[in-house]
Amino acid sequence: MRRQACILAVIAGFCFAMPAAADESGFLRPLDGNWTGTGKVLRKIGSSPINVSCRFNISAPGASISMRGSCRSLLVVNRPISAELAARGTHYSGTYIGPAGAASQLAGSRQGNVINLAVRWARPVNGDRNANMTIRKQGNSQLSIATTALDRSSGKPVVTSEINLRRL
Repeated sequence: MRRQACILAVIAGFCFAMPAAADESGFLRPLDGNWTGTGKVLRKIGSSPINVSCRFNISAPGASISMRGSCRSLLVVNRPISAELAARGTHYSGTYIGPAGAASQLAGSRQGNVINLAVRWARPVNGDRNANMTIRKQGNSQLSIATTALDRSSGKPVVTSEINLRRL
């Protein structure tokens, strides 16, 4: 009898723990809306950063997120940017279309308030097709998106873009 009670307690613990891990809609839903912000982008590792201002519309209807927007630099250049991510549990996969217009692959997972993604660029960027992207939720009104690439000459990671957004 005591053994059955222990087994039931373990099974009940798994049952109560699984729904929270399996449904990302509670994490994503607060991101739904219009966002604006500023940041810095490196066109090439070793170059000077370029200041950008960005606007995004984020749709987060469930366990997926769609980001559509643009970033403007030098008061003249305006480039569309978008991302589509779907979650299975805390694992994410999808695509990112940056200023060059080619679809790159995203895959990773969420830990706490940060979605960590491996990026597989559609074509080489800074001599490599791999990078990392983080999407960090700071409460329900701030969001930061950063991309890090490996500097092939030094072997050290370099932040190639960082955009800080706030809800409109």
